[in-house]
Amino acid sequence: MKKNNSNTEGQKLPLFGKTLDELKNVIQEIGVPAFTAKQITDWLYKKAVDEIDAFSNISLSTREKLKEKFIIGKIPPSNVQVSVDGTKKYLYPVSTGRYIETAYIPEKDRSTLCVSSQVGCKMGCHFCMTGKQGFQGNLLAGEIINQYYSLPDREKITNIVYMGMGEPLDNLEEVLKSLEIL
Repeated sequence: MKKNNSNTEGQKLPLFGKTLDELKNVIQEIGVPAFTAKQITDWLYKKAVDEIDAFSNISLSTREKLKEKFIIGKIPPSNVQVSVDGTKKYLYPVSTGRYIETAYIPEKDRSTLCVSSQVGCKMGCHFCMTGKQGFQGNLLAGEIINQYYSLPDREKITNIVYMGMGEPLDNLEEVLKSLEIL
């Protein structure tokens, strides 16, 4: 089933989190050349820009068409806690009005980012604080990769693990989309 990229309420939708194939659908919808989708993926995921106006190799008229319906959609962390060992815990707002946590763990030879795939968790493991919180929703691919792309320490990351909040295999479709984008 094809997902509709338009929003009936007039709210602009995020480009961030869309795969190349999804961006091809967006481009087809607004009637511009198909190769533009690849250019957008480069701006979103390789150059990590924050504004559609930064898409300098895309025509001004195409950028204007995009801005009518879309935003980039990256969201910075709303809070960070730093431990004495340098570990940082970032708090991110998500579309459900809830928050998720992401942990950045620097070590001598590597830096690991633990990303969340859900708000809460259904598994209910007795040893886990997230399990005790209960399940509150699945994250979209854009919300998963946002934890990496909006991170101030992004350039230092050598490993990404899906072991923050939630059970990644319980949100398989969005986790796979996030992996495709990464």
